[in-house]
Amino acid sequence: MAPLQDRGHLIAMPPPSASLAEDAAPRASRYPSLEESHHTIPVPKGGGIWRRLFAFAGPGYLVAVGYMDPGNWATDIAGGSAFGYALLSVILLSSLMAMVLQALSTKLGIVAGLDLAQACRARYSRRTTIGLWVLCEIAIIAMDLAEVLGTAIALQLLFGLPLLAGVAITTFDVMLILALQRFGFRKIEAVIATLLIVVAGSFAYELWLARPDMAAVAGGLVPTTQIVTDPVMLYLAIGILGATVMPHNLYLHSAVVQTRAVAPDAVSKRQALRLATLDSSVALTLALFINAAILILAAATFHVAGRHDVADIDQAYHLLSPMLGASAASVVFAVALLASGQNSTITGTLAGQIVAEGFLDLRLPFWARRMATRLLAIIPAVAMIWIAGEGSATELLVMSQVVLSLQLPFAIVPLVTFTGDRKLMGEFVNPRWLAALAWAIALVIIGLNLTLVIGFF
Repeated sequence: MAPLQDRGHLIAMPPPSASLAEDAAPRASRYPSLEESHHTIPVPKGGGIWRRLFAFAGPGYLVAVGYMDPGNWATDIAGGSAFGYALLSVILLSSLMAMVLQALSTKLGIVAGLDLAQACRARYSRRTTIGLWVLCEIAIIAMDLAEVLGTAIALQLLFGLPLLAGVAITTFDVMLILALQRFGFRKIEAVIATLLIVVAGSFAYELWLARPDMAAVAGGLVPTTQIVTDPVMLYLAIGILGATVMPHNLYLHSAVVQTRAVAPDAVSKRQALRLATLDSSVALTLALFINAAILILAAATFHVAGRHDVADIDQAYHLLSPMLGASAASVVFAVALLASGQNSTITGTLAGQIVAEGFLDLRLPFWARRMATRLLAIIPAVAMIWIAGEGSATELLVMSQVVLSLQLPFAIVPLVTFTGDRKLMGEFVNPRWLAALAWAIALVIIGLNLTLVIGFF
């Protein structure tokens, strides 16, 4: 197999699985992940811990965006409205599972020098690789669909635009992303962090208005048997989990950590793993706060007032200002939704590029890649809204999460397998306790998501 060039030194690609015929294994990628940004951010060898930590700060926030995209909002609002604070424990558990999986994704990128798509291409047969690529592309289109709808709904709520017009306007955010690419990867991370601050600040303001019962909030973080005994609560709990762990994030994280110029020695890799894992854990803690804030807001505003039927984003928007007694409450809510949709657009673009390059070793002009993905998301959105009306937007959001759930096993299982492979990971292979935990998380997520899919159909 051809080695992977890495700006001056070579990274050995992993051998194909022994169970595959030698001629069935595809060629290794000729290019590193996100070639234009690969190893462009220096990592200081000396200095204080804060300098080194700052060098690694960023990729975790790109990943955290996927854990709070518009697809999460409907399930969080419905859960808080119907059951108060009871499902906060599900958000907490989902976030902890996500932290483990994203840490494994970081390990694959830093130690093996491969993103998840490249690792699949190097290890599996061509037929399997193509199949995984197709499934992943469908998932990215579904994710982009949620971003399109979230942005269109926000534009409708803020400016009164018809939903179809909002969907059409989302095509122009391609130009924004293309402009950002010209200024380097750090600028993209800065924009993402700024939009995350807008979302977090918006919900901090909403919670200040809502005045939630903090004792009840703390009690909601403790799981109860009612979650599994009440069919409706169980279904919403599975929906929250299914909307939290996103398959594209596993591909994305394993690539964006390689923007840091980590030396190839074991000591440097070990330090990089610690700092990158800390970065992603802090970022996912912020995502936990935002997801929990959406549910707490719904519980403190709607559930306490006896409105247990609020499940749509636009319904929540129209009720917030009169129920909280603040005219700005609804506007701030819509601004947060708009910022969330735009953030997800940026990370979705990067994930699409990583998947196409990693699975197929395919290099397309960035604008062509972005436009193709966006149009494939806009077409079903326009068709559904045209046929079923604007009231179908929330149903379409839920459907996009079901499609993402279907793809999860095909991302989680290879990730856990690769990071548990001693030939590939060497001394950084998952220890037994971590391997057991990772497989347990994988089985729980896959099982619950299959339950969600079966319930949907």
